[in-house]
Amino acid sequence: MTHTSPSKRILCVEDDLDTCDILQILLREYEIVFANKLEDAHPLIDRQKFDLYVLDNWLPDGSGIELCQTIRARHPGSPIIFTSAVGMKKDLDEAAAAGADRYLLKPCEPDALIKVVKELIEKN
Repeated sequence: MTHTSPSKRILCVEDDLDTCDILQILLREYEIVFANKLEDAHPLIDRQKFDLYVLDNWLPDGSGIELCQTIRARHPGSPIIFTSAVGMKKDLDEAAAAGADRYLLKPCEPDALIKVVKELIEKN
C-alpha cells in the first residue's frame, strides 16, 4: 500500500488566489508553500528543495518558463507541473523545452490534477 507522507512539500508559484485556494483544498495531504510572484519564488528555490513545483506560465513579474529553467538548474530531478489558462502549442513547447513534466490547462479537472501530482511525487 502506498502512503503519501504529509511531509511532502509543494511550491506553487501562482498569482491567481482562487487557484491557490483550490490547490490548498485539493492537495491538503501535502504541505504547500505559495509564492505569487517570481521575486517571491526565487529565494524559496534558492534555500529549499520541494518534492514538486506547480507553476503558472504568466506571472506579474515574468515568465514561469524562466522559473522552470532555474528550478531545473538547481534541482534537476524535481518534478514540475505547469497550470495555465494559456495553452497554445508554443507555450506547451516552451514549457517542455524548459523541463516541465506536465502542462495542465486551467481550469484543471480536479481528479486529473490530483492524479498527476500523486504520480509525480511518488515517482520522485
